[in-house]
Amino acid sequence: MTAAHPLASEWELDPASVYLNHGSFGPSPRSVRQAREAWSRQLELQPMRHFCRELEVELDRASEVVAKLLRTQTDRLVLLDNATFAMNVVAASTPLNPGDEVLLTDHEYGAVRNIWQARCRATGARTAAVTLPFPPDPAAVVAAITAALKPETRLLVVSHVTSATACILPIRDICHAARQKGVPVCVDGPHALAMLDLNLDSLGCDYYCGSGHKWLCGPFGSGFLWVHPRRRDAIQTPIVSWGGSIAGRPASWKDSLQWLGTRDAAPLLALADAVRFFSPDVIAEYRSWSHTLISAARERLLQIPGVSAFCTPAENDFVSMAAVELPQTAGWKPGYHGHPDSLQIQLRDQHGIEVLTGSWSGRRFLRLSAHLYNTPQQLELCTTAVADILQQERHATA
Repeated sequence: MTAAHPLASEWELDPASVYLNHGSFGPSPRSVRQAREAWSRQLELQPMRHFCRELEVELDRASEVVAKLLRTQTDRLVLLDNATFAMNVVAASTPLNPGDEVLLTDHEYGAVRNIWQARCRATGARTAAVTLPFPPDPAAVVAAITAALKPETRLLVVSHVTSATACILPIRDICHAARQKGVPVCVDGPHALAMLDLNLDSLGCDYYCGSGHKWLCGPFGSGFLWVHPRRRDAIQTPIVSWGGSIAGRPASWKDSLQWLGTRDAAPLLALADAVRFFSPDVIAEYRSWSHTLISAARERLLQIPGVSAFCTPAENDFVSMAAVELPQTAGWKPGYHGHPDSLQIQLRDQHGIEVLTGSWSGRRFLRLSAHLYNTPQQLELCTTAVADILQQERHATA
């Protein structure tokens, strides 16, 4: 495995950059970009026709395509801009009172923590974070979460695949444990779509938030919210607009979420084209290719002095990203939002390599992602550069 994947030419990335951060912002293949542009042109050609007579039908059609991939029913799914928007909808739809609690884990995404902290401040409720065993063991994770559920817990918010640490959590078992205690579950799942084989109807959750712009390579600004039928009547939108069908068809729980004022829905409509691009055979190719690249890179990183693992994927898991813990050399300062770790800056400025670094629970981490457009040589270039930079850090503090 030395050459580029045959499908790599479908992406048109900057050749001066080695892009290894698909897990944050995943570019689309050419056919998906063209589909998005075609939908925007259709809007511009005849806006009244598009908005008032065609859009709702086309959103239904796109939802049907996405629902098939997720193995769920269309009436449980609404297409939204991203998982962050979806999580805000869940927050707006969750009744909370003083003394109530929303339980998260210590691996949750920063924006998700912000959403629930804001919701709890507004209602007098509180957030709590359960510390998961480290490194995460499936049975121990379920036990820790179960023990943290209290009578006042009104919702459990948990990642399917964690963002910073790239750990796959046992969602089905977590949902079962929460149901046994009568606690609804909202799954934050941006990294699961396409990377994992999803069957949303079988997970046992109440809500599932997803983004299309990661492993499925949908347009930026595409995602979804899955809602169990028992929760539909409570759905509220954080953005108030007309709220009904502009085409005058029967009311649906999705109406207030699909008409948020005048906007171009091209990214949502073209999400179906991303699903069509990733046929079962192409998904299998992507999973195998990226897993092989990331697994080899992870092993090389773990040979660097002071580097250790966050999570060890199960033997049957196909992972597209991996995170490792880096040594905290003297003078190292944790990066924060908008101000990355010095390693990330050096990789970008000196080697043209884009990765994700940061600080999680006081640990310094590096996360690599790979997709069909990446090559073994790119991952080798990155791991070699990381080893060199860390060696320079050690010598500078010796």
